[in-house]
Amino acid sequence: FNPNRLKAERIARNLSQEEVAIKLGKNRTWLAKRENGNVDVGADDLAAIATVLKVDDLSIFFYIRVPEKQRFKEEEKWIKN
Repeated sequence: FNPNRLKAERIARNLSQEEVAIKLGKNRTWLAKRENGNVDVGADDLAAIATVLKVDDLSIFFYIRVPEKQRFKEEEKWIKN
């Protein structure tokens, strides 16, 4: 599991940690600890996170680098802002 991918997916969807945590029934620090890699993410939690973020392919959370098509979307988002 790559915690940076979790954060990248959340940011790409313009969601705050608080917004995602609430949808998961957790608090913000619960999510922050997982995004920072301080706590492992279990299979059930990963499935719930994927549902909230509308991620169809869970393998995206295991990439070391951002896939090319995703990188383009993230760069495009930053250019617009």
